[in-house]
Amino acid sequence: MQGGQLIVEENTKLLSVLTPSKPSYIQSLTKIIGTLGPNSRSIEVIEACLKAGMSVARFDFSWLDGDYHQETLENLRMAMKNTRKLCAIMLDTTGPELQVCNKTGNPIDFKADSHITVTSDLSKEFCAEVLPVDYADLAKMVRKGDTVYLGQHLFTGHETTSVWLEVLETKGQDVICLVKNSATLAGSMFTVYVSNVPINLPTLTEHDKQVISKWGSRNNVDFISLSYTCHAEDVKELRDFLKKQNLSETQIYAKVETVEGMKHFDEILQEADGIIFGRGNLGIDLPPEKVFLFQKYAVNKCNIVGKPVVITRVVDSMTGNLRPTRAEATDVANAVLDGADGIMLGAETLRGLYPVESIKIVGKICAEAENVYNYTLNFKRIIRHVEEPMSYAESVASSAVRSAVKVNAAIIVVFTSSGRAARLIAKYRPHVPVVAIVTPRLQANSLKWTFSGAAFMKQARQLLGVRGVYPILGSPDNVASGSSIEEPGLRLAIEHGRSVGLLKSSDRIVVFQKIGDSAVVKIVEVQGQLLV
Repeated sequence: MQGGQLIVEENTKLLSVLTPSKPSYIQSLTKIIGTLGPNSRSIEVIEACLKAGMSVARFDFSWLDGDYHQETLENLRMAMKNTRKLCAIMLDTTGPELQVCNKTGNPIDFKADSHITVTSDLSKEFCAEVLPVDYADLAKMVRKGDTVYLGQHLFTGHETTSVWLEVLETKGQDVICLVKNSATLAGSMFTVYVSNVPINLPTLTEHDKQVISKWGSRNNVDFISLSYTCHAEDVKELRDFLKKQNLSETQIYAKVETVEGMKHFDEILQEADGIIFGRGNLGIDLPPEKVFLFQKYAVNKCNIVGKPVVITRVVDSMTGNLRPTRAEATDVANAVLDGADGIMLGAETLRGLYPVESIKIVGKICAEAENVYNYTLNFKRIIRHVEEPMSYAESVASSAVRSAVKVNAAIIVVFTSSGRAARLIAKYRPHVPVVAIVTPRLQANSLKWTFSGAAFMKQARQLLGVRGVYPILGSPDNVASGSSIEEPGLRLAIEHGRSVGLLKSSDRIVVFQKIGDSAVVKIVEVQGQLLV
């Protein structure tokens, strides 16, 4: 198994530690997913989040309704227009999550060694002695000694806003528990989680289907994060449902956050478009000393097959603090060194006091880790796991990355209509940004030719979830005229690269393009406004 310490360049010196970080248009190759909510939904704050490095905006439907999230999304669209920055949309399903509503909204104090009754009788009010849960079979599922967790945005491990309960006995529909720690719960909605006890509820709930069919379809979402994915069949079920909602192009990121999902990880990976490693719940199901082992296994598997993998729960302390802990900063860096494509921020940006600062700091940590990442070793590792004979596309994509290293290229430019070519190149973890010129596909029927306009916009945004790839929308005019898209597309990439400081005169560019059934890699040099 790959270890983070083995993927660091051997020539890393103390000087790199003492040298201040350099500001850059692209703060890091690793993508940052921000969850938008009460403290990050205004146009001004979203603009700052985009400028700080947020590539994907996550909408968590485990709380509030579609109207609230629609207002936030409209603000996001205005922020994108104002900043001229593209951002993808991720819908996060609720799944079989057990929730408790605090109707009064008043803080509730729990005292260690006291008793609380967890009941399915919803007529009872939530208080320090009674916990009503909307799940009739809970008393049948738990046993004496089981652990139940209660809190908001589950359990960061350091805060006193989560409660651990130990099951003492069951009486009919009631579960009598011992409170293990003193804590104060403030807010209107809390999550209940029973460690290592499968809840007999569907992964894709009726609530999720309603949200997808209404909000998801209306907004043509780019990604759906399927919470509590336990089996490959969960992904298949969602994909079938998406087809019925005219969302067949929407990508599915399976959120693996339970032991059951961990057991079926390989099958889930085969079906999903990407993986989100949900360390909140999984950090409860697994002993603390085992979490990192599965993280390294899962990230390595995703890297080998070239599918994006996102790590969650990294800087929880920044929900209320301006700086992360030393352990959190190291955790972010190790996620990058392991091979993560993205970092997801949840409570840090949703309800945290410092949403913009959280994105900035995580981006800086990712960039520093990328500076010492051993790209050569990783390239050899990926090549070693590719089946032989290597496919033509895989061969050319890996050659493009190898060429970028040999000629010290500043960027790699790839022309693509589906995004597949850019993902293939990203699989080999180039050390430079991959600028993807995304062009619409020309489709024909018996009467006329049409452009896949909406689809190509979505495919461009979906590349924002892939490490190191930065999409630019190509002009459909060249496709319509039947002319070569390479020269105007390449000039577009160069103009963009110059404007943001990625390119200067004499820099070299590796260009990857499919021509018919063939793929071509070539090297060009920037001289003034000309290409050589």
